[in-house]
Amino acid sequence: MLYHVTDWDDAYANTVHIPQGEGFFARWQDASARFRDAHPPQALGRGHLFRPNGPARGLMVFVHGGYWMETTPDLWSHLAEAALARGWAAALPGYTLAPQARIAQMVHQVAAAIAEAAGRIGGPIVLTGHSAGGHLAARMICDDATLPDSVAARVTGCVPISPISDLRPLLRTAMNDRLRLDPAQAASESPALLTPRPGVPVTTWVGGMERPEFLRQARLLADIWAGLGSATDCVVEPGRHHFDVIEGLERPDSPLMDRLLSP
Repeated sequence: MLYHVTDWDDAYANTVHIPQGEGFFARWQDASARFRDAHPPQALGRGHLFRPNGPARGLMVFVHGGYWMETTPDLWSHLAEAALARGWAAALPGYTLAPQARIAQMVHQVAAAIAEAAGRIGGPIVLTGHSAGGHLAARMICDDATLPDSVAARVTGCVPISPISDLRPLLRTAMNDRLRLDPAQAASESPALLTPRPGVPVTTWVGGMERPEFLRQARLLADIWAGLGSATDCVVEPGRHHFDVIEGLERPDSPLMDRLLSP
């Protein structure tokens, strides 16, 4: 069957295609507030750094989504739960949202936050993020000195969840009025159009019930980077949609956490 998108705004819409989709945000907000009460974070620029009990085994980084325009790390604190349970520190970087910042600026802000967290936490670093945050997580391991070499050398795995790996389709959406992407920046900030750093295993992770564009974008990054020499995989988790595909980050024994911490 031919795949042909005629409505690009709908292709990237999630909430309206998920039953009770609006309710997820209130649940995440409540869960994150409770988590911060139980595990007070350290400040990390605009974000948070959570430490486990005892010495950290390493650093997990989760970059939040919201189409680069919405949400803050406060909404996602509960996704540090499984990392802490497994003895890892968890960094949740914040970044300036559009239209106040463009995506290239966000990339540099996230890289700076990761470098700051890496200066506080020793050991290996694993990167993940959701949706727009999946894009930013993948962007961190592009071979263009986004991360300082000393930090990038510690990255042992990257698991972009439901990532947007090619930004060019967003030029056709109404959201680009706020993102202010032009063709040149859409190309220069698309991980699928860049070269990955060598030696970092990459698994894109996406829900089987997600919008076709997110399935395509996840497969695209894994396929292209495999052709550039990276060890890649694309895991399609059955029965999951765009909002519940991240729930594995709350369960220490989830397949998602196993892949993230043991790529």
